Amino acid sequence: MDIINSLKWRYATKKFDPSKKLSNKQVEVLKNAFNLTATSFGLQPVKMIVIENKELQEKFVELSYFQRQVADASHLLILCIDTDTTSEDINAYFDLEKETRNVSEATISKFRKQLLQMYENKTIEEKQLSAIYQTYIILGNLMTVCAVEKIDACPLEGFIPEKVDKLLNLTEKKLKSVLMLPVGYRADDDIMSEMKKVRKPLNETIIEII
Repeated sequence: MDIINSLKWRYATKKFDPSKKLSNKQVEVLKNAFNLTATSFGLQPVKMIVIENKELQEKFVELSYFQRQVADASHLLILCIDTDTTSEDINAYFDLEKETRNVSEATISKFRKQLLQMYENKTIEEKQLSAIYQTYIILGNLMTVCAVEKIDACPLEGFIPEKVDKLLNLTEKKLKSVLMLPVGYRADDDIMSEMKKVRKPLNETIIEII
């Protein structure tokens, strides 16, 4: 039940304590959790930007409809998608698999060809939409890890991606911002932190087929 208690402790933090910082060890846990999250075919079409710069974080307030969490949090995490998944990306993945798992080309050649063909037939829009879905999987995993590690977090869709992309020069990096996750420690006077969660009973949300 420890994980359930951690999830009950978690809430979308409305007010961070700007004087409290995550340790380097905590940040490394989040980086590794991001990198270990499942993605389609293991291609990892998502990047995570980690910002620990108060002057820069302050610029995100206006771009986030004046939500102070982005500035007051210890760190601001931004999940971005690659604007395209190319044949070079796919081949790089399989080359890395060969090196990591010490497997032969013969072992993976069929799957390599299938995946290359699959992505050649996808439009840019289809590839980007697939990557966007994967950012939500990553966000959910990060939020759970934060709960276990007693790191406060607040998932944010409410921002202007085009302006964030411009601020961080993401277009030149062939990236597009999708989600943000301020992380840190809740403020003592965040009135939301002590409120009970509002959730439907399990019999209204779970369908069991026996």
